[in-house]
Amino acid sequence: MTHIIALANQKGGVGKTTTAINLSAGLAREGQRTLLIDADPQANASSGLGVDIRELKQTIYECLVSDIDPQTAVLPTHIDNLHIIPSHIDLVGAEIEMLNIEQREQRMKSVIAAVKDDYDYILIDCSPSLGLITVNALTAATDLIIPVQCEFFALEGIAKLLNTVKIIKQKLNPDLRIQGFVLTMYDSRLRLSNQVYEEVKRHFGDLVFNTVITRNVRLSEAPSHGMSVIEYDPQSKGAQNYIQLAKELMQR
Repeated sequence: MTHIIALANQKGGVGKTTTAINLSAGLAREGQRTLLIDADPQANASSGLGVDIRELKQTIYECLVSDIDPQTAVLPTHIDNLHIIPSHIDLVGAEIEMLNIEQREQRMKSVIAAVKDDYDYILIDCSPSLGLITVNALTAATDLIIPVQCEFFALEGIAKLLNTVKIIKQKLNPDLRIQGFVLTMYDSRLRLSNQVYEEVKRHFGDLVFNTVITRNVRLSEAPSHGMSVIEYDPQSKGAQNYIQLAKELMQR
């Protein structure tokens, strides 16, 4: 069975794309055939894995709007077992262009159906919004991972996301389940980080991953080299965190 995991949080700057890139790389490192779908118009997951977005002919935009064969949009990365369907700034207009398409909430599901037999894990990096593209991702997914930043406003907006998930389960995807919350940018020296961790754990219990992503300079540096942190500095704390997160996800 292919695990289709959306990474979503409408709050920006929570480490969502960083998690998408490095969790994908971690799963690939563990021998899992992995596809990352970049569903964010900013295309940071694409450039963060070394894709030159200026040279792209086929992206997730064409898959969703123009009905191209998704196989033609899949690109290999320089990581064994990891492929990507990249994004492009054109995706900004896709939500308007899709308004008159029948079953517009199911477009991503159709894209994934065409490629999923080739993969063990498909991860979807969502944009920081709850628009139609994110709804598409949640409709297509079997699971949802919610990255949560260890900052003061950490839980702000999560209620709205959970309400959206509830509606999607009722109307579009009854099988969607929350796989877990990943705490990012954790700094054990800060009382605030520990308070946020305790609060999220108190609210969501076993849904919180045991693996916590600590603040790490290497995590910030790696995307500028078009690499995951696991390639860039495999001994760094950030790399070790994401390798551990991949293993924990596989055990779940």
